[in-house]
Amino acid sequence: MLITKRNQYALRALYELAKRKGDGPIKISDIAKAQAIPTRFLEVILGQLKGSGFVRSKRGYYGGYELLPEPGELTVGDLMRYMQREEEQVECTALVPESNCPFKGGCAFFPMWSKVKAAIFQVYDETSFQDILDAAPEVDEYL
Repeated sequence: MLITKRNQYALRALYELAKRKGDGPIKISDIAKAQAIPTRFLEVILGQLKGSGFVRSKRGYYGGYELLPEPGELTVGDLMRYMQREEEQVECTALVPESNCPFKGGCAFFPMWSKVKAAIFQVYDETSFQDILDAAPEVDEYL
């Protein structure tokens, strides 16, 4: 199962906010620079995440974004499910919508793809942002 660039950026943005939890609002430009995310894409992604309950924004000179839950209370699975809610629901882990599948859902590989997807989400659901912070190297490569 491939992870889209949009989901990678969302993951990295929340990671950066988790790293800075308690520091007050973080400017989009600072998040973008620290995580090598194009600012334009980050603005859209963070705008979408405002409705998730994961982040809040504050306007003004001292404004920016903050992570709402504690990093240990938010899993990668929570984020991935939220980000996928807007995408076309694709049952096949091979990323082929049923409407474009030549087998129209009667694929011999569907049971395998379903197991792959379940295994991936098991890892996502077992991984909190605190777990990522704890396993991260001291210095980010993008700074």
